[in-house]
Amino acid sequence: MAIALSIKNARDDVVARLKARAMRNHRSLQGELLAIIEEAVRDEAPIGPLEALAEIERLGLRTPADSVQMVRQDRDGR
Repeated sequence: MAIALSIKNARDDVVARLKARAMRNHRSLQGELLAIIEEAVRDEAPIGPLEALAEIERLGLRTPADSVQMVRQDRDGR
């Protein structure tokens, strides 16, 4: 079942940019908004091991080997 959505209080400059984007993509304003929403909620493909490792390194997460040190630091902080 389709549901009607409404966006209120959109700034004029935002609406103008959305209309321009819709024209570039040969869509109506409503069609463009729906495409943006569908893209935003689309399920991403699962990442592989190399991508997961890169994300772990980017976030600075520690490995289980660091757990002893982490527990000691936590205890010493009490």
